[in-house]
Amino acid sequence: MKIRTTIAVMAAKITGHVCKLMGRQGVTWAGKIALKICPDILEELSSQVREKIFVVCGTNGKTTTNNMLCAGLEAEGKKVICNHTGSNMLNGVVAAFVLGARFSGKLDADYACIEVDEASTRHVFTKIKPDYMVMTNLFRDQLDRYGEIDITMNILEEMMKKVPDMKVIVNGDDALSAYLAMDCGNPFVTYGISKPVIKNKTNEIREGRFCKCCGERLVYSFYHYSQLGDYRCPKCGFKRPEIDFDATDVKVDDQIAFTVEDKRIVANYKGFYNVYNILAAYAGIRTAGFKAEHFNEMLKKFNPENGRNEQFRIKGTSVVLNLAKNPAGFNQNISAVMQDESPKDIIIVINDNAQDGKDISWLWDVDFDLFGGDNINSITVSGIRCQDMRLRLKYVDIPSMLENDVETAIRKRIEDGCGNLYVLVNYTALFGTRNILKKLEGEK
Repeated sequence: MKIRTTIAVMAAKITGHVCKLMGRQGVTWAGKIALKICPDILEELSSQVREKIFVVCGTNGKTTTNNMLCAGLEAEGKKVICNHTGSNMLNGVVAAFVLGARFSGKLDADYACIEVDEASTRHVFTKIKPDYMVMTNLFRDQLDRYGEIDITMNILEEMMKKVPDMKVIVNGDDALSAYLAMDCGNPFVTYGISKPVIKNKTNEIREGRFCKCCGERLVYSFYHYSQLGDYRCPKCGFKRPEIDFDATDVKVDDQIAFTVEDKRIVANYKGFYNVYNILAAYAGIRTAGFKAEHFNEMLKKFNPENGRNEQFRIKGTSVVLNLAKNPAGFNQNISAVMQDESPKDIIIVINDNAQDGKDISWLWDVDFDLFGGDNINSITVSGIRCQDMRLRLKYVDIPSMLENDVETAIRKRIEDGCGNLYVLVNYTALFGTRNILKKLEGEK
């Protein structure tokens, strides 16, 4: 064991602890400090994983899928390293390993489940050599950071080819992800939903409208949402691949249920998009060679954290916090909220910090008109770009209240709301809003 590795791990753990005492997340700082002391620490620690390494990539659903996959492996009796908080760039990935190691620099892990930002695969894949990659989906996201979606796909393909033995577990319903898996040459398996489940009522911008092989417009027999569905190219023959892990008899109401491999999966979550998250985690467990006998048991205990359908109870008010950071994700959030037919208050927090992307024009591609139902008690907009959010709602004739300060907005709705509150936030608003909700939950 290198003495530098030991020092780096100790320094990172101290940094993380100090940051938590200061009320900050501290994960990325821990990784940054560790890399400064020992630049090859990621290679050093990841090489100690005894069995296999999973990475989870894709635009939406990474954190939930990755945490669920981790919980599924732990239910099989495995020790797992995981970046639970969703810190998925290089510093966050390093932090998962250093904070999970002992002070001596020794890692005790059978598996690693690591969520990786798509652009950061260039810094991560060559260092940790993943055995499996779960691909959730590819949507337009943070255009001023990523550029158009082709740039993201080029980065992913380049890095996937550098790990040619890595098996890809891909969402076959997404034409972009499926094309990438087919084109990169890696072995792959697919998961998906082969029959329509709910009527698609949105006017979404669909990223995968044109065939990546020949440029012809794809023909869809149905859409699930965004570009996810059953597609084929009438010119070159590119089409949705055969599905290895196919969800059938899908039910989405107060809970999610579906059948895969003759096994009935049930989870107390809302939102059709969560069918994909659960199915992706199941496919990962099965692809790793487990029978998934404990999967349903895991789902009963699994508690989404870090603002992914996270639930709070504050002074008699039920509060749900969820991340919504791009058009596809926001539309699915709106659909999940509107599944709840009871009266509800909504707070939308929009920031434009560097991690969010300065360009918030994507708000105009979200179907906010779906918030026009009679069961909406109130909508409050907050955050740095609250005026922009209020203007966007005005254009679909939806009134809103403006409150710049997020804590004040939440306190007001707790005091005078209907007792059922949904808080939708984009990326940099997530940690601060979650801290506010945790604080309020602890107040008497």
